[in-house]
This record gives sequence, C-alpha cells and structure tokens, in this order.
Amino acid sequence: MIPPLQPGDRIAILSTARKITASEIEAAVSAFESWGLEVVLGETIGASYNQFAGDDALRLQNLQQMLDDESIKAIVCARGGYGTTRIIDQVDFTGFKKHPKWLVGFSDVTTLHSHIHNLGLPTIHAIMPVLFAKEGAGPSVESLRQLLFGEEICYSLAPHAFNRSGTGTGQLVGGNLSMLHTLTGTRSDISTDGKILFLEDLDEYLYHIDRMMVHLDRSGKLANLAGLIIGDMSDMHDNTVPFGKTAYEIILEHTGKYNYPVCYGFPVGHEPLNLALVCGREATLAVSEAGVKLSYC
Repeated sequence: MIPPLQPGDRIAILSTARKITASEIEAAVSAFESWGLEVVLGETIGASYNQFAGDDALRLQNLQQMLDDESIKAIVCARGGYGTTRIIDQVDFTGFKKHPKWLVGFSDVTTLHSHIHNLGLPTIHAIMPVLFAKEGAGPSVESLRQLLFGEEICYSLAPHAFNRSGTGTGQLVGGNLSMLHTLTGTRSDISTDGKILFLEDLDEYLYHIDRMMVHLDRSGKLANLAGLIIGDMSDMHDNTVPFGKTAYEIILEHTGKYNYPVCYGFPVGHEPLNLALVCGREATLAVSEAGVKLSYC
C-alpha cells in the first residue's frame, strides 16, 4: 500500500526519456506547489544528450536517486518520448520495494508501469508536467491530484457503438500499445490474464495498429481478460493504398471473438483529457447500453 500524499510532502520531477527544460514544466510546478507539495527537479530536467534528457547513465542515476530517497514521496515523469527501455534493466528497485512511492506518467513511461506491476506495486498512469498548460487539461490534472491524495474516484462516460456490454473485475493494467508490444518477452512484460487491460496510442500507421493487435492476440494477451478499455488512438496515419479500417475498427476485429466487456472512447491517452488511472489496483468495468462506469473496488 502506498500512502496518499500530504501537504508538505516532497515530490520529484525527472525525465527518463526525452529532453525537457524547466520552463516547459513551470505550470506543473506551480500546480504541485498550490497543492502544498515541495517540488524537487531532477538533474535530467534541462539535461541534453541528442534527443534524450541526458545520456543513459545520467537518466539511470537520476531515477535511481529518487527511487532510493525516502524523503521523496512521489516521482513524476516530466514527459515521454523514447528512452525508458534503454535503462530499465539497470534500475535497482530494492529500496523502492521497501519504501514504495507513487510513480506517475504515461506513453513511454508504460515501461515503468509494467515493470513495477511485476513487483506487485501500483503506479499512476496520468498527464505529465509538459502537458499541464495545454488547453483543456484541467480535468486531467485534477484527476491526478485526487489519486495522489487518496481521494475516491469513479469515471462514467457515454456509450459507444462498438462497446460490448458486461461487467468485469480485475487489476487494471496497460498503457501505450506500442510500448506494450515492445515489452513482450522482456522482464517488463506483464500477464493480462484476469485483468482489465487499457490501450492507447499516438502517431502510428494503421497497419502498425493491426500488426500489434495481431501480436497481442497471438501471444495470448487478449484471450483471458476481465475487460478491455480502448482509449484515444490519436493522429493515426495511412498509406497511399488505404488500410481500409480505422484504429477502432481494427481493434474491434481482433477482439470480437471474445465475450468480456469492452469500452471504446475512454479519455486516456495523448489528448488534453487524459484521466488518471491506477495501474495494478483492482477495478470494476461495467459496460451497458446506458454507458460505462469504471470504479475502484
């Protein structure tokens, strides 16, 4: 159990992936401070090594430092991009397991969510500091605050034509489809049996979505779910010869043979409305013709 944050707690902002400057996260720092938190900026904020927030050694050292620092009560990844998989196998989680804390982020941070899930600890999939100032991000930021401070949360949304009715209960797992595909067969790979899986993605070709869904299905990750949540599939691309289906239609094709509840259009992913979710916590997904409800047990 990870204790909720309290006013006066120290949190760290760092980057395990792409580079970012302190000015890009000013809105987030202000928001965290308005919640009564003390913000510590990691050495990776402002660091640069090609596209990365410092070289692998620096990003690893910064993450390790904040994992081991017992005075830091939460680690917030400043942004995604690419780079977390380059360092994950060198991270020592011994101290983190003894004194767990919240880890927050999404997209490339799916690597950390999955890896830490295998340690038996929850994490928060949520908006990152680089996006706090984006128009329409207010509800996303507020949902993160609620989860960090231990408030009960329940999400309801309108029905979608592709939804499949039913109710399922299980641990919530998932994140970025491309990253989950990349993690297959590694130490960060997760079992999805009996769990509610959520997926989102950005900037992919439609045939890539199809290829990854085929892979998830062939590897058994779609067969035994308690439920499936499909978030935003943003800025999808097509070839000169069209693939012929949207991302949602592709996913519908590959999951249509199963009978667990499925929800489409959940506000999670690379859009301003990116509601915070606790990965690894037991949840119930209820889908009906009237709408969808996701609640934590």
